[in-house]
Amino acid sequence: MAVIPTSAKRYPDAAIRRVTILGSTGSVGRNTLDLLERHADTFEVEALTAFGNVALLADQARRVKPRLAVVADPAEHRALRDALAGTGIETAAGTDAVVEAASRPADWVMAAIVGAAGLEPTMAAIRRGAIVALANKECLVCAGDLLMREVARCGATLLPVDSEHSAIFQVFDFTCPDAVERIILTASGGPFRTSDRETMARATPAEATAHPNWTMGAKISVDSATMMNKGLELIEAHYLFGLPEDRIDILVHPQSVIHSLVSYVDGSVLAQLGSPDMRTPIAYALGWPKRITAPSPRLDLAKIATLTFEAPDLGRFPALRLAREALQTGGDAPTILNAANEVAVQEFLAGTVGFLDIARIVEQTLARVPRGPLGSLEDVKAADAAAREEARRLLAAR
Repeated sequence: MAVIPTSAKRYPDAAIRRVTILGSTGSVGRNTLDLLERHADTFEVEALTAFGNVALLADQARRVKPRLAVVADPAEHRALRDALAGTGIETAAGTDAVVEAASRPADWVMAAIVGAAGLEPTMAAIRRGAIVALANKECLVCAGDLLMREVARCGATLLPVDSEHSAIFQVFDFTCPDAVERIILTASGGPFRTSDRETMARATPAEATAHPNWTMGAKISVDSATMMNKGLELIEAHYLFGLPEDRIDILVHPQSVIHSLVSYVDGSVLAQLGSPDMRTPIAYALGWPKRITAPSPRLDLAKIATLTFEAPDLGRFPALRLAREALQTGGDAPTILNAANEVAVQEFLAGTVGFLDIARIVEQTLARVPRGPLGSLEDVKAADAAAREEARRLLAAR
């Protein structure tokens, strides 16, 4: 099932859009707020949520004045309440409060909570029939079929925010999807694109998070370094655009200027280009179906002069193979892949396992956890929990 853009009549030209940001203190959330403040006469904020960065959340809330600010960590509620005392902004805490924030009457919701923790709040926004700007790829990786069914059932609109999927969305002919031959996701290759396995084995968290082109959070930066991020994006693209795995290619493009491409049956290849700045795809989703201004650096192709491409090295980056195999297997295999990866990346960032151990733990977890279908969110949670338990057991046994 592909995402089909709904009618542009949802908003009259003069309408004020009410927005909620799930994960406002992360890099996507901060960039979204930057755009909102630049267009303050067009948007009002219903709710902001964060996991535990109360100082930044409170500062954001004082600036954009949401009706509600939520911290997911209950231990931080008092600090948030004290920081916003006298502002008239409602505060709440806990995972249930995050879901409630997503359920409030916002027209547009940025789903930017990192990892599987973002699934339930995102689903709550979808079930309201909202426009959901999806920056959390794990939602589709963990529960793609379920989530897409709810999008169709509830009349929601899903707008991809990952730069690659936003690029495809902008050049994909939804009126004639049969004319699409394949889609091509581009990848920078990350900080270890040219490194040998010995160098990668010694990689530190600081080296793995030093992305050459993008400024991102620690987890997604490590995923970029292992290229698991591109594997997760492949799975996400399958659900967003309704193409099978064998019609989704990955191409390494170190300059990160061409964000992705769509190849058509007549031989045409359409691409979306731009500087590597997340405010561009966020602005596209925020203004959709129109475009709004963004302060992203303008692309100067003459200055860049050269764009290069290469095939990904599956030997040095086995995460790509694991993601394709999980998508081919179906059922809860992608859920298991994602959960094991989240555990392994967390341990790598904590310094307890090596960089190359991340893919090993994921592969071993996939081999050991029994597979099954996903008929409900409870099935997703069960598969996720089983995978995390097995990944932690494998880590403890090392």
